[in-house]
Amino acid sequence: MPRESMLARKERTARILTGLAQAYPDAHCELVFKNPLQLLVATILSAQCTDKQVNIVTASLFKKYRTASHYAQASQEELESDIRRIGLFRSKARNIRKCCQKLIDHHSGKVPKTMEELIHLDGVGRKTANVVLGNAYGRDEGIVVDTHVKRLALRLRLSQATTPEKVEIDLIKLVPRNHWTMLSHWFIWHGRQQCGARSPQCDTCQIKEHCPSAKLL
Repeated sequence: MPRESMLARKERTARILTGLAQAYPDAHCELVFKNPLQLLVATILSAQCTDKQVNIVTASLFKKYRTASHYAQASQEELESDIRRIGLFRSKARNIRKCCQKLIDHHSGKVPKTMEELIHLDGVGRKTANVVLGNAYGRDEGIVVDTHVKRLALRLRLSQATTPEKVEIDLIKLVPRNHWTMLSHWFIWHGRQQCGARSPQCDTCQIKEHCPSAKLL
């Protein structure tokens, strides 16, 4: 197979985005939240855990803890108990408490709106920051790369990188900035519904004509 030029890859990426936008017109962040603080907490909880499981826990958590102060003032034991059904609940409880204390100390209890400020919070890396910026503030500062996005980027030959950070760099080169947040939603929805890790449904895939892996899987 001849090497694909950057221009050709960008054009193919545009067709992929068009196909996914048509296939998933309602794609959105599946974490349930009403404000930036709720999304920040939910995203911290979502590490190595399903959105469905997080939403079950936050349904009651968000009624009890309404501000950064509520989290910061809670004891480690109490917050652990409230999120116990979530994996890694001890470290997540610790990170949420420390994160919210920094929000109080440095941001008047509010969730900041910049990547630089967000990644200095406990439990917050670039992925979490991208989720908050894109979905709570409507700011396309980067691309969320989870397991679905990484898998689809590889199968679609949009990136051969092995780390989320490098996959994000590759995708940013190909995708217009105004699609960065939606790209993640489209890839995640497609990964869950169509292009699974073990059994991709290539026969019914909406973008198979643009996927170099479709005939190989």
